[in-house]
Amino acid sequence: MTTPPRLRRALVRLRRDLLFIGAGVPLHAVPPLLIFWVLLQLMDILGPASDLGTLLLPVPVTLLLIAAYGLTAAQRWRFRTLCGADLPRLRRREGKRQWAYNCLIGPLFGLLELAVLATFVAALAAATSLVWVGAIGWEWRVHHAGVWTWAGYATAVGLAALAAVPALAGGLVRLENIVGRAVLYVSRSEELERRVEDLTESRAGAVDAADAERRRIERDLHDGAQQRLVALALNLGLAKATLKDLPPEARQVIDEAHRDAKEAIEELNSLVRGLHPAVLDELGLDAALSGLAARAPLPVRLWTELPDRAAPAVEAVAYFVVSEALNNVAKHAEATRAEVNVTRLGEILRVVVTDDGVGGADPARGSGLKGLAQRVRSVDGAFRMSSPVGGPTTMTVELPCTT
Repeated sequence: MTTPPRLRRALVRLRRDLLFIGAGVPLHAVPPLLIFWVLLQLMDILGPASDLGTLLLPVPVTLLLIAAYGLTAAQRWRFRTLCGADLPRLRRREGKRQWAYNCLIGPLFGLLELAVLATFVAALAAATSLVWVGAIGWEWRVHHAGVWTWAGYATAVGLAALAAVPALAGGLVRLENIVGRAVLYVSRSEELERRVEDLTESRAGAVDAADAERRRIERDLHDGAQQRLVALALNLGLAKATLKDLPPEARQVIDEAHRDAKEAIEELNSLVRGLHPAVLDELGLDAALSGLAARAPLPVRLWTELPDRAAPAVEAVAYFVVSEALNNVAKHAEATRAEVNVTRLGEILRVVVTDDGVGGADPARGSGLKGLAQRVRSVDGAFRMSSPVGGPTTMTVELPCTT
């Protein structure tokens, strides 16, 4: 015998609703039982002198606090598995809503769930009354002549109640879904706020990881390749000074190799400083910027006011902003001097780089300036540039020190 599709769907839906309701009864029953336990301990404390109530009171109170928040995970599983409703994972600061649902609203739903389950069991028992009566011995039926009549009435009432159970169960499930979404769900604005927080945290982690990787590369180059190049240059210099009887061609080769080795050391030093200067970690931003100003190919006036050090990632961004800005001034600005002002105003690190060059710099056209602006935004900083044709050019960067 084939079950009609509509009846089969109704039975599947009824089974799902009853499972959802049955799973909710123990979850909703835990907080009232713990509250009752707390009240018993309080009555014991307020009643005759007893140290037992005082000693045991922290146990139900602790369990109640854990249940008020921990049951939310079980409710999320229940809604997701049995109803397909994916409730978000609430955070600790949203504990009021979790407490309200699990300890106040949940017990009320528990009573309704018990009522629906009791109705279903009673209706099922009543609908099968004729079967139960038929299973009883004939002698008892002889002495209770009207039992078949009452069994018929009970069967009719039971079938009517069974017909109403799917509507009751479905209505209760829909009501729980509405209330659960309203209390345990987060709004669109809250979800966006949470997403922004998560992205901010992940971006900060990525920035820190990239900074740590640059430091590792700087250490590896300084302790590895740079040391070997220095040793090579020393050996070549020693060979040039001691091997006087070599042919002129060989001496020329040694001279060129010695010169190339020294140039490679200078280039590697510049590369290492560009990755992450060690002085920035050891002595701070002021000393690192002083080194930049001293190595610049044009006069640079440096003025700093840094009462406290900022986060390493922020200091690294400020250093590379000044380094890139001075490189651009030397290459493109045709300037005769530059000025760098670095100050900390509360939680803001402000970097201003000014030059007297020809101006005309446009962040939208230069890839270097675009990369500089992106690096500033990686720590939630602000990047502004004023560069009219004919100059002067002023680059202003503001970095939050709390990043």
